[in-house]
Amino acid sequence: MEFIKNQKKVINAWCMYDWANSVHNLVITSVIFPIYYKATAVNADGGNMIDFLGFQVDNNVLYSYTLSVSAFVLVLLNPILTSMADYSGRKKMFMKFFCYLGALSCIYFFFFTKDTISGAVIAFGLSMIGWGGSIVFYNSFLPQITTEDRYDKTSAQGFVFGYVGSVLLLIFNLLMIMKPEFFGLTQADSDSGLTTRIAFITVGVWWIAFAQIPFYHLPKDQKRPFQFSWFAKGFEELKTVFNELKNRKLLKRFLIAFFIYDMGVMTIIFIAGIFAIEELKIPSTGLIVTILLIQLVAIPGSYLASWLSKKYGNTSALRIIIAIWATTPLAAYFTTTPEQFYVIAAVVGLVMGGVQSLSRSTFAKLIPDDTKDTASYFGFYDITEKLAMSIGTFAFGAIVQATGSMRNSVLLILVLFIAGFFLLARIPSKNLYKG
Repeated sequence: MEFIKNQKKVINAWCMYDWANSVHNLVITSVIFPIYYKATAVNADGGNMIDFLGFQVDNNVLYSYTLSVSAFVLVLLNPILTSMADYSGRKKMFMKFFCYLGALSCIYFFFFTKDTISGAVIAFGLSMIGWGGSIVFYNSFLPQITTEDRYDKTSAQGFVFGYVGSVLLLIFNLLMIMKPEFFGLTQADSDSGLTTRIAFITVGVWWIAFAQIPFYHLPKDQKRPFQFSWFAKGFEELKTVFNELKNRKLLKRFLIAFFIYDMGVMTIIFIAGIFAIEELKIPSTGLIVTILLIQLVAIPGSYLASWLSKKYGNTSALRIIIAIWATTPLAAYFTTTPEQFYVIAAVVGLVMGGVQSLSRSTFAKLIPDDTKDTASYFGFYDITEKLAMSIGTFAFGAIVQATGSMRNSVLLILVLFIAGFFLLARIPSKNLYKG
C-alpha cells in the first residue's frame, strides 16, 4: 500500500526526531560538554597539552580533530549504508542503530574524568557518528512523508522542534548544575562535576525516549529477506545514484555550493564555544546565556528562511542568509569583548536554523520526482555535509596549531562564505527544475 503524504500526525512525529537528537547539538557540542571538556581535559599543571593514547596533543586541537575524524568516518560509511538501506528496505533500522550508538555514547560521558580522557574523547567521536549517521536517514524521510510544496515549511518546523526541545533539556540540566539542592544533590556534587556527568546521562535518555515517536509513526521498513549480497547490492545502488547525479546539472551545482558554504557554517557551529572560552575568556555563565540566545533567535530565523524562499525562491533566499553569515567571521576576527560576541551570537542564531533547514529542503526539491530510494540521494547530501564539517574543522585546527591563534582560522571561514555565495548564483532561484 502506498504511503499517504501530508499527514499532520506523521509530519509532527518526523519533527520529533529533531526534538530528540538536537539535545546532542546543544548540550554536547555547544554548551555543557565543551565547558566540562575545557575544565577536565588538562594536564597535571592545568595546561592544554594532554595525553591521548600515548601522544601529547593540545586539547583544543584534539577537540577539533575529533570532530573532523568522526565526520570523515561518516563520509566513508554513509554512502554505502544508505544504499544498503534502500536496497534492503531497512532505512528505519539503520536510523535506529545510529540513534542508539549516539545516545549510549552520551551516557558513557558519565565516566569522563581526568583519568579517562582518551575514552571520553573516543566516546565523543562515536556520539558525533551516531548523531550524523541517524540524521541522513531521518532527512531522507522528508520527500516520503510530504509533497514538494511543503518541503521548506516542514524542514523549518523540524528545526524549530529541535531548538525548543533542546532548550528545555538544557535549562533542566543547568538548574541541576547550578541548583543541585532542587534535585536532592549538594553543592559538592556540582563542584566535583557529578551533576554535569548526570546531565550527560539525561541527553542519552532523552534522545532514545523521544526517538520512539518517529520510530513508531514513520513509514515502516519494506524489508527484503536478509542476504549476504546486501553489501555488493549497496555498491550497485550507490553507483546507480552517482551516475544519475552526474547527469543532473543543478544537483551537482548545488552540492558544490553547499559544500563550500557549509564548511563555514559547520566550523562556526562546532568551534564557537571553544573560541569564546579560549580567545575572549568568556565565563561559563556568559557562554550559556549566549547559546540560549542563539537557540531562541533561531526559531523565528527558521520560519524567516521559509518565508524568504516562498517570496524570492530557494537559492536567492540562501544567498541572502549566507551574506548575513559572512558578517560573523569578519566581526569575530576583530571581537575583543564579551558584549561584541553576544551581538555576533544573535546574528548567528538568526541565520543558523535558516541555512540548515533551507539547504535540506532545497536538495529535496532537486531530487527527481519519481525517486523512491531517497536514502541514497540523501547519502550524497550527507557526504557533502560531513566532508564540509571534516575539512572545515580540520583546517581550523591546523591553522590554530600552526599559528597559535584561533583568530587567523576565522578568516578562512569568511572566504568560504564569499565563495559559496557566488556559487549559488549559478542555480536558478525561482521554479527549481530537476535538470
